[in-house]
Amino acid sequence: MTEAPDLDTVIALLRDAVRSDARGLTDEESCERAAVVEEAGRLIDAMRVESAADLARRSRPELGEAGLARRHGCRTAAQLLERIARVSAREAARRAQLGSVLAPRCALDGSPLTAQFAIAGAAVERGEIGVDAAWAITRALGQASAHASPLDLEAAEEHLVAAARVDSADLVAVQARLWREALDPDGAEPREEELRARRELRFGREVDGMTPFHGWADPNAAAIMRAAASERTSPYRQPRFVAEGDPDVDCEGLGVFGEDRRTRPQKSFDAFIGLLQAGIRADAQATGSLHSIATVNVTVSLDALASGVGHAFLDDVDEAISAATAQEIACDAGYRLHITGKNGQPLFQGERRRYFTAAQRRSLAVRDGGCVWPQCTSPPSWTHAHHVIPVSEGGPTDIDNGTLLCPYHHHLLHRGEYRMRMNNGLPELLAPRWIDPDQVWRAVGRSRLRATA
Repeated sequence: MTEAPDLDTVIALLRDAVRSDARGLTDEESCERAAVVEEAGRLIDAMRVESAADLARRSRPELGEAGLARRHGCRTAAQLLERIARVSAREAARRAQLGSVLAPRCALDGSPLTAQFAIAGAAVERGEIGVDAAWAITRALGQASAHASPLDLEAAEEHLVAAARVDSADLVAVQARLWREALDPDGAEPREEELRARRELRFGREVDGMTPFHGWADPNAAAIMRAAASERTSPYRQPRFVAEGDPDVDCEGLGVFGEDRRTRPQKSFDAFIGLLQAGIRADAQATGSLHSIATVNVTVSLDALASGVGHAFLDDVDEAISAATAQEIACDAGYRLHITGKNGQPLFQGERRRYFTAAQRRSLAVRDGGCVWPQCTSPPSWTHAHHVIPVSEGGPTDIDNGTLLCPYHHHLLHRGEYRMRMNNGLPELLAPRWIDPDQVWRAVGRSRLRATA
């Protein structure tokens, strides 16, 4: 048996290697260097996992207070590793768990036993596969081990380790899940229930005016959210109701309204909020069982609402919003306005009749087909019904004074840089002078009526 090199010497060599400059290498040499660096990283990771397994062995529960972790004031080996390695609790737990299934075991009488996943363990030790792939393999096959034969598990492990030598960890994880389902076809339902029980959504308090939230979605919920976000953020999605050769739709002129500068995460967020608003706006009198009981209260002074200068407050949100945003909210349902006097005394609540009715919204949906902003693809259910002439200026809540805008473009219009008017019952938009020097009113929307006129 050869003597292992001193780890201090290895670390010194690694420090020298880190300081080496790779900018003078050719493309081929750079690729070769990346492969060698990754091999070294896999070997280091193998030692990390082995160290975690050793800490777990020295901290096993039967040792009680004499265990290594307990002697250092930690409940588990993962907590001790978290303190020593300065890694996250999740990473420490993963290393400890992976090390426990890759390391050799002992029987009750102290006799040695092979590791639960000896094939994967040997490949990790040799630096042939990474710990991400090993984790995917051991986790999936471990879930199937209660109902699969040892021979089938060994065959699956051999196949997956061979795949991990050439494929990415993500592809190996997909293959591992397929093997799991093949070995234990009846296990999908209990695993699904276990995942569903872990679903959660948490809201924090405001930080610099922004409210953080995070959560976990089970597979079914994740599929719904991903589908909604992907559909609305796809670069290949086309505008609705555009008739080829339609002389009344200035398709070439749509560029004067500028590009949508939202990032993909911002578009995903807007899609998520659009789904929520569509549910909140559900008519409680409509046929069916999906009725909204949610109401968002907006408190604003009468002067601020009339002038658009000042502030307002929303339910359970500490950060104030502008009076201009309150005016924007006043366009559509889903919110309840509470208007106060100069001293904060309640004057009256916003009247429901100022909002477009469900029948009017259906008519707007037929006419506009969704958000009328050029190249926007938001469907009618995600839009606000906007008063082109504001109610505060005497604008009626009629179809020929209304149009559909998604929350993003509704907000953009209320910022004042763009102007909108109705012409023969159809909306037209005027871009600011710095975007459109010609100042031409342009028809917007994807009106079926216009396309078939």
